[in-house]
Amino acid sequence: MPSPTRIAGLVVAAGQGLRAGGGVPKQYRGLGGIPVIVRAVDALAGHPGIAEVVVVIGEGQEAMLAEAFAGRAVPRAVIGGQARRDSVRAGLAALDGHEAVLIHDAARPFLPAAVIDRLIAALASHDGAVPERLRRDSLALTAESLGEAVPRNGLARIQTPQAFRLAAIDAAHAAWPEGSEATDDAQVARAAGIVVAIVAGDPALDKLTHETDFVAAEARLASAMVSRTGMGYDVHRLVAGRDLWLGGVLIPHSQGLDGHSDADVALHALTDAILGAIGDGDIGTHFPPGDPQWRGAPSHRFLEHAAALVSARGGRIDHVDLTIICEAPKIGPHRPAMRSRVASLLRLPESRISIKATTTERLGFTGRGEGIAAQAIATIRISEDL
Repeated sequence: MPSPTRIAGLVVAAGQGLRAGGGVPKQYRGLGGIPVIVRAVDALAGHPGIAEVVVVIGEGQEAMLAEAFAGRAVPRAVIGGQARRDSVRAGLAALDGHEAVLIHDAARPFLPAAVIDRLIAALASHDGAVPERLRRDSLALTAESLGEAVPRNGLARIQTPQAFRLAAIDAAHAAWPEGSEATDDAQVARAAGIVVAIVAGDPALDKLTHETDFVAAEARLASAMVSRTGMGYDVHRLVAGRDLWLGGVLIPHSQGLDGHSDADVALHALTDAILGAIGDGDIGTHFPPGDPQWRGAPSHRFLEHAAALVSARGGRIDHVDLTIICEAPKIGPHRPAMRSRVASLLRLPESRISIKATTTERLGFTGRGEGIAAQAIATIRISEDL
């Protein structure tokens, strides 16, 4: 069968998840400064094989979702049901025009891209695929005391995301007996006769359930992270008849910057700095200037994409430093608004955002007022194991 070309990610996040503590459903708790649900969504959205990510949330969780993604594009969301299977069905019903879907639990925020690669590859020959981790611990039946040992050969821990041809898993859920709950979507698929392939999972995909899981995850993030620095530089010409966007802020000026997008030279430099820190090309690699879909696009989308890639790799942005080089307009009056906007886009406190401006003493193209340049440095921490 041909490989699917349009694949959706479906993040199931409708549970209350209060066993983990923290006073809010666990999917909205922070982990390394980033909400768990944001990490799960970013991991899928940052993969080139995923066309769209839809989240399934509980009734009344709309405000929590908006807060989790504050300053960023909130993913399309649908309201789930009382049971997990009801939530999955609501999510599947919201998908249109997709050939396949990866159904993922929000409580598994560390999703390696390699696992997604393996799942998508398996869909070239199967209607379903799941990741597994082999059990290595001794197993035994329990009641009030330790009972008979259970052979561990042939037993595995099934993880998410679980990948399926969309039509196949939709039909399987429709055929599942009402009132009966399934442990996962693979059980529903097998009951409908779908052959489900198994691919290698990853320890990073272990589910967050209790407070101790969060403590371990925080410790793992801290111990596995290394510090990296990236640099970005960009230049755009000043022309008449264009709005001037700098640092995500519309600035009154007689001229604007010329470019395929809105030409925000400051956000472009920041984007390249972050991409450089993770070694993932530059802004032109991800958003080709010849692609018509980016004509006039707001540059905050580029910066959010770069930040999402950091998150998808289990990393965090520690600090960014931006210098804008121009004779006019004066940057000082707009610096607080720029700093606030960049902090919001990157989900960082303003104390970790530095924005400066300088001139070239009327030397060169910036000194002659022909254009504006910007240079940026981003410092991140990232786990090389994820």
